[in-house]
Amino acid sequence: MSTIPPQVPSTPASRFAIEVVERLRNAGFEALWAGGCVRDLVMGNTPEDYDVATSATPDQVRNLFGLRSTLAVGAAFGVIVVLDRQGAADPVEVATFRTDANYSDGRRPDAVTFSTAREDAHRRDFTINGMFFDPLSHEIIDYVDGLGDLERRVVRAIGLADARIAEDKLRMLRAVRFAARFGFELESLTLAAIKRHAASLSIVSGERIAVEVQKTLQTGAPAWAVDTWAHSGLMEVIVSEIDWGAVREPTLQLLEASLGCANDWRLRLAALLFAGIEPLQQLAVLESLRMRLKWSTEDYHAMRFALQHQMLLQTAHKQPWSLVQPLLVHTDLPVALELLAARSHIDAQWQSVVQWIGERLSWPREQLDPQPLLTGMDLIAYGHQPGPAFRLLLTEARARQLDGHLLDKAAAVEWLHLKRV
Repeated sequence: MSTIPPQVPSTPASRFAIEVVERLRNAGFEALWAGGCVRDLVMGNTPEDYDVATSATPDQVRNLFGLRSTLAVGAAFGVIVVLDRQGAADPVEVATFRTDANYSDGRRPDAVTFSTAREDAHRRDFTINGMFFDPLSHEIIDYVDGLGDLERRVVRAIGLADARIAEDKLRMLRAVRFAARFGFELESLTLAAIKRHAASLSIVSGERIAVEVQKTLQTGAPAWAVDTWAHSGLMEVIVSEIDWGAVREPTLQLLEASLGCANDWRLRLAALLFAGIEPLQQLAVLESLRMRLKWSTEDYHAMRFALQHQMLLQTAHKQPWSLVQPLLVHTDLPVALELLAARSHIDAQWQSVVQWIGERLSWPREQLDPQPLLTGMDLIAYGHQPGPAFRLLLTEARARQLDGHLLDKAAAVEWLHLKRV
């Protein structure tokens, strides 16, 4: 890979990040872009955000930019957030060069010592994330051979992999995610360390694990990532209920097929559970994962709906319309339908069903989801008292309407009259 300085895209975010560096430099401090933004620039990608590393202490950063333009969200670890007073760009994290003490909780350092750029680089996680960039001189500063590993297309821990993992157990999942995202390999010593420490991932909070799982499943290599979770031992912590040896091939096949569908981590996770867990156990495992990984109610219901109704959807063309129609107008349909579509890429017998469903979803709304012929007010008007049988009557009337047995209001009223006789 060429070491020619990368081109910096001119965006509000990059311009503000350059301004932050300029102000720190003009005040006599060292300041550089650091971490993932440097990696992305070298790879020719537009960074999502820009982080600045500096010799200025947190107090000096706040004094320079002003209390109203800064947030001391991570001051104890040397991090100050600098706000764009114009509101045109996202905030920039400014972190003081530092070295870290022990990580007793496997997540955060017990203490930090402010240091130099070289020392700061060596306390970071992976070489490809350990480079600096001077946006004023366009110089890459690489103390950890990150450029070399980008050229070799490997994810390698900085220094001793065991030490980096001991500092933050989540780095094991992050290593897999970066490799899956960029199509890189896991360097052998780093992978060996992950295998040795995989069980210790269990001390990491479910919320942090969930974020990594979701981001990984949205990469272009979800099948490779899941297979790596399994062979490294990480799967035992993420979804221990899967017997990988028994389900590996069909699961990888379905995950690969999902690449032709929506890039939705919920689809990929539903596919993992659909192929990897016995049907009668899928919902129980999903509920267990929900408790451990703290998903939102919306995400949980989308995956539950996909698993719960997969069998009905795959036979939709053979079912009474009154059973199928409620699924097709349900807000949670997209993930379920994408799962069926992924399955159709493997087994052609589901392609006609997906097409059949798609045709009906293209119907005008009044045809796909017509107004009910009978309402609760109608039942009351015709002498029915609210109670347990009330909803049953409405449900039966709706089913008969959808199946074509009640064609208009008059027919529905006549049917209702007969129900009272």
